[in-house]
Parts: sequence; structure tokens; C-alpha cells
Amino acid sequence: MGDTTHFRTIIISDLHLGAGGSKAEEVTSFLKSYTCKKLILNGDIIDAWQLKKYGVWKKKHTMFFKRVLKMIEEHKTKVIYIRGNHDDFLDQIIPLRLGKHFQIRKDYILNSGTQRFYVTHGDVFDSITTHLKWLAYLGDMGYTFLLWVNKFYNRYREWRGLSYYSLSQKIKQSVKLAVNYMTDFEEKLTELARSRSCDGVICGHIHHPAIREIDGIMYMNSGDWVETLSALVEDFDGNWSLLYYDQQAIAQKPVKAAKVADNFSVVEKQVAFTGFLTGRNQRYL
Repeated sequence: MGDTTHFRTIIISDLHLGAGGSKAEEVTSFLKSYTCKKLILNGDIIDAWQLKKYGVWKKKHTMFFKRVLKMIEEHKTKVIYIRGNHDDFLDQIIPLRLGKHFQIRKDYILNSGTQRFYVTHGDVFDSITTHLKWLAYLGDMGYTFLLWVNKFYNRYREWRGLSYYSLSQKIKQSVKLAVNYMTDFEEKLTELARSRSCDGVICGHIHHPAIREIDGIMYMNSGDWVETLSALVEDFDGNWSLLYYDQQAIAQKPVKAAKVADNFSVVEKQVAFTGFLTGRNQRYL
């Protein structure tokens, strides 16, 4: 995939290692192609829910963590692991710091030039997960089944010479309740960022990558590595962009003032970067 590109910050979330739909090999390959000074693993990296039931931990899942350790060794990358709802077993040990370059936290304040971003997985306002956990597990089972069906459906599409199609993404975007949930989710998180005296919020959780401004607060979501295969990246001028694994080969430097489209489709847009100027050409220490 060519020479590596060095970023100031890379943020990935929702790998769900241990679950059947996890794209462990792809995210490991991604981190071999794009190095950074700071790597934030923003929750649901390990899917303990699936591992407790019928998930399987494989060598490719271990290889991801070996790659992260190699980034620390070779590039002195600072790694921050944020606890998510699927890796809530981390509640037993957080906060935890291992040496100078690795820490596990509940949340994090990221300084980007003169701006402050509140980094959280995003499940803090998920009342279903908090108060009706059995219902959350039921929803997780349905989502896992949908991913299983999606895998065979796309094998058929590949045989027909057609492009990849995400059934679960299409269903989530078509159902009004899901759309309302995402809107409410985004608004509540931006309100939380404001209450923390931050200029923006960076999250994951809902598997819907986005960069946009909501009532004067920047909202950024890194997406996931089950369906969208996306990451948030920050360059050394303070510009944030969404970068997709499938489009690495045609990736170019992000445009500073690019317009961000809502409810985009990765396959349909065929754009490697979706950029938004947030740095105002600040200098970094």
C-alpha cells in the first residue's frame, strides 16, 4: 500500500475483536500504512460480550495488539485505550498506566492546537445499555445475525461482480427510530463537551463516521471496523479527516475547507478523505 503517512493523531474505535464480523486483518494493515504520534483506541476494541457467548479469539486479533506494541517500540507512539461498553471489563482496572506510552482510561481530553476535544466512547448516554442491559444483549445478538447474513449476501454480490453492500447500515439509516437515536446521541454528546469546556467531542459507539459542527461544537465520530472501516486522523496543521481503509490507495492530502456531507455512504462517495479545518494553522509543541 505504498509508503507510510505520518499523522499527529489517529483515532479508531469499535473493532469488536472476538466477534465474527471484526475486520482485524484490515485494521492491522491500516496501522502498518499510517503511523502517528498518538493513537487513541476509542472503545469496543475487544468484544467481551461476544467472547462470553460464542465469539472466538484468533491469532489475527492478537496480531492487532502486536502491531500497536510495535508502533510504540518503533515510533514512540503514545497509545490511549478508552473503555467502551463491549469492553466494560476494563472497569475493574481503570485508570491504568503502563510505562510512558500506554494507558487505559474512561475518557480523555485531547489538546489540538488551541482547541480541546472531549474523547469518549459514547455509551455514557446509552440508557438501554445502562438500565436494560438484557435488551442491549438481545440487540447485539440481532446485529450479529445481520452481519452473518450480510457476509453471505456479499459473497453472492461478489460472484455477480457487484460492489460491497451493507445491509445493517442500510437498515439503520432507513429506520426512523435509529435516525432519531443518532441525532439525540450527537446532540447530547456535544452538550457534554460544552459542559467540560471543550471545543468538540470525539466518539464512536454508533458505527456512523462523521465530522460536523453542532451548535458551535465540533462533533466527530470515528466509525467502526466491522462495516465502514474508518478512522479519524489529524495532520500536523490541526486538520481532522475521515480516512477509509478501502480507499488507501487513492488517498490524498485532506482539503482544509472541504464540505462535510451528512449520512454519506463509503461505497457511493468514493472519497478517501472527508476533511474539516479545525486547527487554524496553529503551531504545535
